[in-house]
Amino acid sequence: MSSIHSSREYTTVTEVSGPLMIVEGVSGVAYGEVVEIKTPSGERRRGQVLETRTNLAVIQVFEGTHDLDADKTSVRFTGETMKLPVSGEMLGRIFDGTGNPIDGGAAIIPEKVLDIHGYPINPVAREFPRDFIETGISTIDGMNTLVRGQKLPIFSGAGLPHNILAAQIARQAKTLGKKEEFAVVFAAMGITHEEANFFIKDFEETGALERAVIFLNLADDPAIERIITPRLALTTAEFLAFEKDMHVLVILTDLTNYCEALREIAAAREEVPGRRGYPGYMYTDLASIYERAGRIKGKKGSITQMPMLTMPDDDITHPIPDLTGYITEGQIVLSRDLHRTGIYPPINVLPCLSRLMQGGIGEGRTREDHADVNDQLYSAYAEGRKLRNLVAVIGEEALTDTDRKYLMFADRFEREFVQQEKVYADRSIEKTLEIAWDLLSMFPESELKRVDVEMIKKYHPKYSGGKT
Repeated sequence: MSSIHSSREYTTVTEVSGPLMIVEGVSGVAYGEVVEIKTPSGERRRGQVLETRTNLAVIQVFEGTHDLDADKTSVRFTGETMKLPVSGEMLGRIFDGTGNPIDGGAAIIPEKVLDIHGYPINPVAREFPRDFIETGISTIDGMNTLVRGQKLPIFSGAGLPHNILAAQIARQAKTLGKKEEFAVVFAAMGITHEEANFFIKDFEETGALERAVIFLNLADDPAIERIITPRLALTTAEFLAFEKDMHVLVILTDLTNYCEALREIAAAREEVPGRRGYPGYMYTDLASIYERAGRIKGKKGSITQMPMLTMPDDDITHPIPDLTGYITEGQIVLSRDLHRTGIYPPINVLPCLSRLMQGGIGEGRTREDHADVNDQLYSAYAEGRKLRNLVAVIGEEALTDTDRKYLMFADRFEREFVQQEKVYADRSIEKTLEIAWDLLSMFPESELKRVDVEMIKKYHPKYSGGKT
């Protein structure tokens, strides 16, 4: 990160509380201003002005306030907001949660130095998100399609394989059609050393690192650093998308750790808490992150977001997933029940939604039968799940032959469509639709009420000779 130093230095630190420091007797201090903190031992730390009052500034210290002596610590106000030096050379590099290289490479020679807070895209300048991004995951590509410029979060739970899924999507994501530059910006917040090593190893061994920029904030790093990590990632993405004309997929994991850091800061400031102790402004804060995704008229590049979060106690009504759902354009939900049966990825399609899916599918984007097949899959699987619950009460003997087909469909759907052979299985959209038609062919054509007759005649295995 970059800042221009000024000569305003103070030694009037009066209080240290959690990640915060209070300096009195100051003047001309601005909200968001970067500060340099010098300890008695000569160590330098960085911070940012969180609040200003008459003759007083509240500073959040990114490296933490441990071992700080208020009487012997000096604070220098730089007169600058927090900035990140950016360059096309960042592709293939790994940084810590504050933007410093940790891969043994040289410091970045910047092409530009950008404010990390950026600006949400002006609604008037937005272009409607379109065009399919293939992830290689059937439940996403086939039923909850991701399109360029969309923000589509993944709701997970503790112990579920969301990190494995995040790495797989980062590795496999691609645009179809004419060749265009595609990059992934990956930011992990509050992860363990083991998880960090997994991500680094996966990116390096699969070659995905060549087109990726990685930011890693570890669990033993100060929680306050998690506030800036996603903003560093999005600033990098904005540079690659709108200066380098690239299509950028931003994966943020885990936003729950980010929100916990927000709560820690709010508690240290003794703010009046909102729902479940989180600050009342958490909605606005999350929106300042999510709304930096999109496409801009006149710009070739785009930013697509897939934030991941773990729902405490698997509660989708918890404030973090609840507020995220209001801001974003759908959600992918991981299921603990599917995970227990050994299905990967354990995506429960019924509560999933991609609100912008229709803009990214169909003829010229995926395939003309995509929308109809998606509707029929949802309908048939929902019916099969309902019959499972009914069988638990009345037994399978009471079902009709058609009911038994729906019950069998639900089982096959989970084993053949949701389940992918292995973590490295990268399914094309054609393969996904082929599997879908194979499953739907177990029903008589009269049951395929959501598929146009022309699509049945063209793609049903009965008429296409088993080839779709």
